[in-house]
Amino acid sequence: MAKEQLVFEALPDCDPQIGRALWQLEDTRILTQRTLEVMNPLLLDWQPEANSHSIGTLLYHIAMIEADWLYNEVLEAEWPAEFTFLFPQDVHDEQGRLSIVKGQSWDEHWSRLNHVRTRVLNTYKGMTLDDFRRARSLPDYDVTPEWVLHHLCQHEAEHRSEMAALRTMGEGVL
Repeated sequence: MAKEQLVFEALPDCDPQIGRALWQLEDTRILTQRTLEVMNPLLLDWQPEANSHSIGTLLYHIAMIEADWLYNEVLEAEWPAEFTFLFPQDVHDEQGRLSIVKGQSWDEHWSRLNHVRTRVLNTYKGMTLDDFRRARSLPDYDVTPEWVLHHLCQHEAEHRSEMAALRTMGEGVL
């Protein structure tokens, strides 16, 4: 049996320090995919109770938050028009809860996640190390693109745990 290799690698075509941070982001996504692979597609929309999260809602949320951090904080720019098509619903409802997202296939969710991730990777691969560490000054806080990657890894990992619990609960019911 081959020995498992638990080492950091750097994604190519960028500064190695940026590449290692991007590798962590990609590793986070691989773990999310493994958590949800070979899952009953009915579980995407399943909710344990009304107004609770579903796996589909959380996948939509993860993609939207990643896009939001990329454009608002890292690029300090408006969202491109194509993102309106990717995100037809606001991330939150009128009560401030996550908007419930239903009726989308596994492929639609992963296509959205992959589209946003490609934009993130391309943006970061084009950065210099100085820009990666340059703080962006927003009205309520200062933030670096380096910190944004850390936050996105944490955000997805926390929701991955929630999705794993939803999957376990749903498999017991469906």
